[in-house]
Amino acid sequence: MLVRDAMSTVVLTIGPAHTLRQAARLMAARRVGAAVVLDGDAGLGILTERDILTSLARDQDPDHETADAHTTHDVVFAAPTWTLEEAAEAMTHGGFRHLIVLDDRGPVGVVSVRDIIRCWSPLHSVAS
Repeated sequence: MLVRDAMSTVVLTIGPAHTLRQAARLMAARRVGAAVVLDGDAGLGILTERDILTSLARDQDPDHETADAHTTHDVVFAAPTWTLEEAAEAMTHGGFRHLIVLDDRGPVGVVSVRDIIRCWSPLHSVAS
């Protein structure tokens, strides 16, 4: 199975000036665990629910902390044609749970550990 078969095509994009509260609200509304941060200077980055949680654990104010201050810019991207094994290996090696999926047009999806597990689960095979 390929990344394009498992990825979510709901790509939440935010700007670097969004506050963490704004990002969290948008992520919750769309039921996603990560947002792609589009920054004209820094390029694409990713902000995850874990980044927001870490900020809160440090007693930082989510109404003043910006996405840019918590965005990972050193991102590993996946291609839609990667196998799920390749995506899982990249996640395991990098210690992260989300990959932005890019094609020649830009971001087309996000694949998470949960997406991969769902596809590999025997229950998913029976339900399909």
